[in-house]
Amino acid sequence: MDIYAKLSELTALQEATKLGGGVGRIIRQHENGKMTARERIDVLLDVDSFIETDTFIKGEMTDFTKPDVVNVGEGVVTGYGTIHGRLVYIFSQDFTVFGGALGDLHSRKICKIMDLALKNGAPVIGLNDSGGARIQEGVSALSAYGDIFYRNTLASGVIPQISVIMGPCAGGAVYSPAITDFTFMVDKTSQMFITGPQVIKSVTGEEVTTKELGGAMVHNHTSGVAHFLGQSETDTLEMVRHLLTYLPQNNLEESPILEGKPPKAEDDDLLNVVPIEPNKQYDVRDVLYLLVDGGEFFEVHQRFAQNIVTCFARFEGMAVGIVANQPAYLAGCLDIDASDKLSRFVRFCDCFNIPLITFVDVPGFLPGVDQEYRGIIRHGAKILYAYSEATVPKITIILRKAYGGAYVAMCSRSLGADVAVAWPTAEIAVMGPDGAANIIFREEIMKSADPKATMKQRTEEYREKFANPYIASAKGLIDNIIDPRDTRKMIIQSLNMLNSKREAHPRKKHGNIPF
Repeated sequence: MDIYAKLSELTALQEATKLGGGVGRIIRQHENGKMTARERIDVLLDVDSFIETDTFIKGEMTDFTKPDVVNVGEGVVTGYGTIHGRLVYIFSQDFTVFGGALGDLHSRKICKIMDLALKNGAPVIGLNDSGGARIQEGVSALSAYGDIFYRNTLASGVIPQISVIMGPCAGGAVYSPAITDFTFMVDKTSQMFITGPQVIKSVTGEEVTTKELGGAMVHNHTSGVAHFLGQSETDTLEMVRHLLTYLPQNNLEESPILEGKPPKAEDDDLLNVVPIEPNKQYDVRDVLYLLVDGGEFFEVHQRFAQNIVTCFARFEGMAVGIVANQPAYLAGCLDIDASDKLSRFVRFCDCFNIPLITFVDVPGFLPGVDQEYRGIIRHGAKILYAYSEATVPKITIILRKAYGGAYVAMCSRSLGADVAVAWPTAEIAVMGPDGAANIIFREEIMKSADPKATMKQRTEEYREKFANPYIASAKGLIDNIIDPRDTRKMIIQSLNMLNSKREAHPRKKHGNIPF
């Protein structure tokens, strides 16, 4: 056999691997509204940039394996390529082979890619579409999951890790995405759950559909397990590409600086966007839209804990992470879910050198028996811990209300804010003027001939003496009170000033965050 015959054999084998589990299974994949593993890679990566690894890995057929199963590449495609010209590592589970089920060699392929990503300091992206552990391999398959979880943990905070759920992700398989930084799901075709509907029915008697139990909307809106929701596979993969424009390659680099875009604010737009009345609702995203480059920001956890907004944006091309109270939902109060959402976002930004901008309009932590019973103290403490621990540049702007412990939690000067300013509309106090007046002057109000008028008078006195921003400024708790129209300029100047910030904490193995 000459070299050309050898090359022909190689080409034939390469073409066979592209068919995965066979034409029939590819057709079924398409009928279910899903792309194949390789088609997904083609959409996600830059054109012709994918380099495959371990193409011909193939284990022996085990007992109980169906005779019609075609084992090509152990049910996962692995390799590396580029997104916007920057290196990424990728694995894409192939549902047409063993239903994408994970076994020993399947795991080894993934682990090799994760090891390469960690050594070379580049993001790793996992496209998940798997029926779970390969039952035919028994406990070896479970151990194979552990190998992946271990690497997820080692890579956490070193390289960005992104999980994209593009089909089923059940049992032990869910824990790898849960450890990674961001999880994307596709509407109608993604599911995540530890135990499926049949097991739940047999154990608890509850009847639930796959969609109701672990569908994309459930995890984006209710559980908070997923961060992003795409309407289609193509839409979801485009969102992944967009997210990466805000992220550095690793924890030793900074995010790429792009060409700046002018803001959307014109003339006095920023003077009218926040109502002066402290109890009037507004959408804080309207403020962000007027300030950031081109009015463009990429929201994280958009549907979960909507009383807090977390997003990536840019100021003169510089990537930042933004945290903002949302008065349009629960009055912007901090509750359990908002605390978890905020804390994790802050810690991610700190891991990867992304400056934090915090916009404050918070009346307090959400009161209620349910919140107390479920541990709002412990969850709220996560915010304090995350902000205090963060060493990236931290800039805080108080838009309106900043009351009580929630004021402290929202990156106050005492938690390490490098720059803290307020708009003239700000009210900074132990509690809202109404509540404070009702406590301080309760006896006088009760004895008054006109309690309502007395209450109003005392409330205004308290607001004037204690709640206005000039009191906090006089005590050095905020740096300045600024014209809202100067907010963008102040942020850009502060980012440039803090560009070389260096901050060291006491040496330790790691802290003990109140999980």
